[in-house]
Amino acid sequence: MASLDNIKNIHFVGIGGISMSGLAEIMLTAGYHVTGSDLNSSKIIDRLSNKGAKITIPHDSKNVEGSELVVYTAAVKNDNPELVRAGELAIPVMDRAEFLGIIMKSHHYGIAISGCHGKTTTTSMVSLIFKNACLDPTILLGGELDAIDGNVLVGKSDYFITEACEYYESFLKFYPYVGAILNVEEDHLDYFKDIDHIMSAFHKFAKLIPKDGTLVVCADNENAMKVADMSECNILTYGLDKEADYTAKNIVFNRLGHPSFDVYFRNEEIGALSLNIPGKHNILNSLASIAIARNAGIDMEIIKSSLLEFRGTYRRFDIQGTQNDITVIDDYAHHPTEIRATLDAAVQFPHKRVWCIFQPHTYSRTRTLFNDFAKAFYNADKAIIADIYSASREKDNGDIHSRDLVNEVNNNSNNAIYMKDFEEIADLIAREAEPGDIVFTMGAGDVFKLGQMILDKIKGNKCISCA
Repeated sequence: MASLDNIKNIHFVGIGGISMSGLAEIMLTAGYHVTGSDLNSSKIIDRLSNKGAKITIPHDSKNVEGSELVVYTAAVKNDNPELVRAGELAIPVMDRAEFLGIIMKSHHYGIAISGCHGKTTTTSMVSLIFKNACLDPTILLGGELDAIDGNVLVGKSDYFITEACEYYESFLKFYPYVGAILNVEEDHLDYFKDIDHIMSAFHKFAKLIPKDGTLVVCADNENAMKVADMSECNILTYGLDKEADYTAKNIVFNRLGHPSFDVYFRNEEIGALSLNIPGKHNILNSLASIAIARNAGIDMEIIKSSLLEFRGTYRRFDIQGTQNDITVIDDYAHHPTEIRATLDAAVQFPHKRVWCIFQPHTYSRTRTLFNDFAKAFYNADKAIIADIYSASREKDNGDIHSRDLVNEVNNNSNNAIYMKDFEEIADLIAREAEPGDIVFTMGAGDVFKLGQMILDKIKGNKCISCA
């Protein structure tokens, strides 16, 4: 199926997912009849229900009856009762990435931002710039952005802005006119065989961009540049350490670790810029955003004001709160490069000590990137490693455990302990953290639940001590 012609009733299996929910909302806005199902309710599902979607909890084979197309997320297995029933009724079935690609194909100016890290932040930056430039884009994010009140914004123009995930080579089903490759590193090794396989996927992604389109690529990332060198479209580079079209100079950080810097395009200064988010990695993200925006003809003043306005997205250096002068910050970092970048940014943030509570994500990632994980916690004064989170994605075959990672971290930085229970972790932080400390909850699983638990326990301890 290459189009949605003659389709009016669409059912989404796993509609509560961050991308699936955005696609469902786009179709609701376009006037389609949308139904869906998921295992659990959520605020995302409540939002869709309020907009007119008919959603059932949990999955049931009867849910697809009457549908003309069934769209499913990668987390849904082939034996799902709704997919099985769709097959029995000969209802066309399509995965999320293919469906997104069909929507993207209807927009001439598709912008797809790829890379192993930084996609959500960079896509959010670009989205805010295009929105403020009154270009009326359709936006689909992998996180939540306050400026669009969620993860999706439906516009009426020819601009479509989205993240492009390499997992399962999903991004090869997209239709970008402008693409970005922020970095290419080892990740998702439960699917990819090795770094050569990953680079091959990114090369195919770059080949999707037409010759009159543009690829924006980080000059500091050697693998990304190798991919770019094989591309046939226009190339724009950005970076801090290597020669690039867009770069930043005279970088300074304020007391909150937020950078200010001068932006240069091909050795000519084009403006001074400040960010309200911390870290060197976010300077790179902003340079990628600037390259994409200026390529679309957006004025630098709009770009500067938009990036100053940007204050991050959900679960990216996301300050949860402060109790007793102890600040709790949540971050989605689940790859060694992301952990290092976040903890590097933390060094610039006012603090006494840095605590990092890390929940490894998937056995395959922990196993294959084990040595890199072991070296990622140098900038944490104290690291607490929780159990590996995998949900139903992988089975534990017993060859890797968080205790193994703790032992190797301690061979490198001697600052880690293993703790299994979230309640015990929260008790420990509430008992031992001191005023001026910052506490990170870090990972792609359910570790984010710890933040409020910690704040509540610190508040409780403070109330007891004052009684």
